[in-house]
Amino acid sequence: MHPIVKLIAQRLALGLLLLFAASILIFVGTSILPGDVAQSILGQSATPEALANMRRELGLNDPAMTRYFAWLGGVLQGDLGTALTNGRDIAESLGGRLKNTLFLAFWAAAISVPLAIFLGLLAVRYKDRWPDKLISAITLTTISIPEFMIGYVLIYWVAIKWRLFPSVAIINDSMSLGAKLNAIAIPVMVLTLVVLAHMMRMTRAAILNVMQSPYIETAELKGLGMLKIIRKHAFPNAIAPIVNVVMLNLAYLVVGVVVVEVVFAYPGMGQYLVDHVSKRDVPVVQACGLIFAAVYIGLNLVADIVSILANPRLRHPK
Repeated sequence: MHPIVKLIAQRLALGLLLLFAASILIFVGTSILPGDVAQSILGQSATPEALANMRRELGLNDPAMTRYFAWLGGVLQGDLGTALTNGRDIAESLGGRLKNTLFLAFWAAAISVPLAIFLGLLAVRYKDRWPDKLISAITLTTISIPEFMIGYVLIYWVAIKWRLFPSVAIINDSMSLGAKLNAIAIPVMVLTLVVLAHMMRMTRAAILNVMQSPYIETAELKGLGMLKIIRKHAFPNAIAPIVNVVMLNLAYLVVGVVVVEVVFAYPGMGQYLVDHVSKRDVPVVQACGLIFAAVYIGLNLVADIVSILANPRLRHPK
């Protein structure tokens, strides 16, 4: 078997194992939450008989192992269960929410990834000069400020003072693409500022590491310009660590977007999760947690596979 095929198969198997382990942690974590699910559904005035009937109906009297495999079996068949608070199918409710979260993450990534790579290349080109120091100072400042603080500052200036974009990011299927982009403009700015610094710093560090290689010195001795050396020699050989950090930040844009969605009342998965955590709707929390885990593990798998494919020693073994 080719080494690349073997490594990719190992990574995929590890990804499935990690997802299985994540499902166990999610189930155990939601099972040991304080409080009584039946009590939270029926209220404080419920009779003991009503509570006992509700627990039996929900299967809460069954052993934890039985409940876990029943839940996992449903997930494998595409059945995420039913929300306890409103009786709606979770998969149906999550469909639109997941689409909204991916829509927000896509536009944040479409801006932040090219911008981060460009700023990283620019910082390398002017290493230890004022452009490099200015870019580093600005990006380190933004990464040090919490997302909600950046969000509130942008709401104050962009939405209230300058009245450029709305402060609440509410979208629906009847809106045009332009109207949706106008609505999510400030959340996209927040997410871009949050992930930009990490990607830019890693791009800069990866390229500077490659720039110390002997073949870069050979290219310089041949008289090639710095921009050409970076573009044709340094950047292609630094692509693996850059892809890794980009994928990690893309995973954050999907999984870590909860705070931003709550601040801007955005109808995505993060807002949906927070709403149902407060209501102790365990099936919804489990479904959201599993989807977030699958997205995070999946994007990390993509990063691993790209790193494997970008390694010339694996592509062309002796």
